[in-house]
Amino acid sequence: MSLDLWPRLMAPGQLRCGALAVLTAAALLLGACSSKPAPKNEDPGDHHTREAMPGMSMPGMATSRPPERSGEATGPGAALPGMPPLLDPHDVYAADRPGALADVVRNDPVRVYVPNLDSDTVSVIDPATYKVIQTVKVGNAPQHVVPAWDLRTLWVNNNDGNTLTPIDPATGAFGTPVPVENPYNLYFTPDGKFAMVMAELLHRIDFRDPHTMAIARSVPVNCSGVNHADFSADGRYFIATCEFSGDLIKVDVQRQEVIGQLHLPREGAMPQDVKITPDGRTWYVADMHTSGVWILDGDAFTVRMFLPTGAGAHGLYVSRDSKRLYIANRGEGSVSVLDFATGTLVAKWQIPGGGSPDMGGVSADGKVLWLSGRYNGEVYAISTDDGHLLARIKVGAQPHGLCFWPQPGRYSLGHTGILR
Repeated sequence: MSLDLWPRLMAPGQLRCGALAVLTAAALLLGACSSKPAPKNEDPGDHHTREAMPGMSMPGMATSRPPERSGEATGPGAALPGMPPLLDPHDVYAADRPGALADVVRNDPVRVYVPNLDSDTVSVIDPATYKVIQTVKVGNAPQHVVPAWDLRTLWVNNNDGNTLTPIDPATGAFGTPVPVENPYNLYFTPDGKFAMVMAELLHRIDFRDPHTMAIARSVPVNCSGVNHADFSADGRYFIATCEFSGDLIKVDVQRQEVIGQLHLPREGAMPQDVKITPDGRTWYVADMHTSGVWILDGDAFTVRMFLPTGAGAHGLYVSRDSKRLYIANRGEGSVSVLDFATGTLVAKWQIPGGGSPDMGGVSADGKVLWLSGRYNGEVYAISTDDGHLLARIKVGAQPHGLCFWPQPGRYSLGHTGILR
């Protein structure tokens, strides 16, 4: 059975993504929305060594066209037209310093919005007290809470409900759902002209009006499970993961066209979250099955090497000083910490008693890493100082892409908060 026909397994014995009941080989390990943690991979997830892969430097690994440099240089003047210029050409995250809130969000109440996949709700947490202060019913299977490009709306991605529920972050009010097909994840082009819906089950990336969500163009993808992405420093291309077929795709933003496809060189690879380094030269891709991160040259669109981190590597988040990358290892209840300057792992924080850290983000002051506990119905607040657990908060069933708000930055590229 082709991977593109596999539905997401939402709860034991229950299919939430349509009537695809032909699940004869449930050993697909657990896609990003599956019901139980993947078994720990045999790769040595605690090793802090890189692994060069045979042939990785060779271009043309299942590429749909020869790898090319989209947007040429990333220096001044070469950026995507309409994209706000980087504050620092050597640091794409320079606008994300602690407390550097845009005027438009400065007075927004500080909250953590948690979509509960199997409860069809969003839990609202007050991070000052670590208490759930509100639980709101939304559409079917909410996956992520995503800040809009202009920072004025938070969108709840109701995957199976085929809607986006808007939240006014200034008041916390939930609005009327907007019809949108299969919104697993949501991004925005760096110029703010388009919203990009990752319509995973439809094998499409839909470019839409960023306010009304009216569709402008659908871009078909020749892979299964397209879901997470990040953008180049110049904003001219993005790289997205296709978790069920083990592929990465490279998409030209202006042309709205797939310009490259790369199959990861390990059996059963399941790429998840993606993050670019501050200098824009290197990309990290979490892989839930191989239990580590792939390290890429995005311009050449080639794999450099693989770095084991821990079982079920899933979410990737950048520290507010642009020095570290936090890697949530969902399968073993830990967070690995990577130093961007050296490219090495410098710490591993274990959640006491175990857990399933998934998606989330860093607090505005940079002191707390907030992550959903996917298979434990809880949220973790973790100190970024030394990794100790500050709080464990019970929420709904299968919490997924939580959003801490407000966050520093001038505009949002989507997901749970990629701000620049």
